[in-house]
Amino acid sequence: MSESLARELVRESVVQLQDLSLSRLRACFEALNEEQVWQRPGPSVVSIGHLVLHLNGNVRQWICAGLGGAADHRVRDTEFETDQHRPASELLAVTEETLKDAVAVLERMDEADLLRSYSIQGFEGTGVAAVVHVVEHFSYHVGQVSYWTKILCDVDLGYYADEDLDQRNDASRPKS
Repeated sequence: MSESLARELVRESVVQLQDLSLSRLRACFEALNEEQVWQRPGPSVVSIGHLVLHLNGNVRQWICAGLGGAADHRVRDTEFETDQHRPASELLAVTEETLKDAVAVLERMDEADLLRSYSIQGFEGTGVAAVVHVVEHFSYHVGQVSYWTKILCDVDLGYYADEDLDQRNDASRPKS
């Protein structure tokens, strides 16, 4: 891996987490009321609020602690406890702070850090593996939040409202 590739991995990961996923969570929370944030679709399914608590725990454990060296205080099971009904505005503020802290760690990482081996949550892998895991995990759960929001509120969240998604790729010309 080259240093320029390392920088691009970090840059794109920050875009996916902080720009895309966080803005999608905000759109969901704008559509939802407090009751809907904590509503459980069924006995074996957690609420949107619990998913957001879970995302914060995951990012803090894998990026802030695992890659950044912060203390790991995560107790995963508490992220799903039914009595943690914090206000939606607080959930968003905590998520913004978590992502700010994670981005600070990511932006300090260089090629050697990304290729180094880490032990996080009992898993062994490189910094690259940890970053990819967090981006994938965050995006996955934000997708669940989005889907449940659409069902609860019967809304189009407008993620691509300003985009022309019918453009065709020109495979003969690389993007610059």
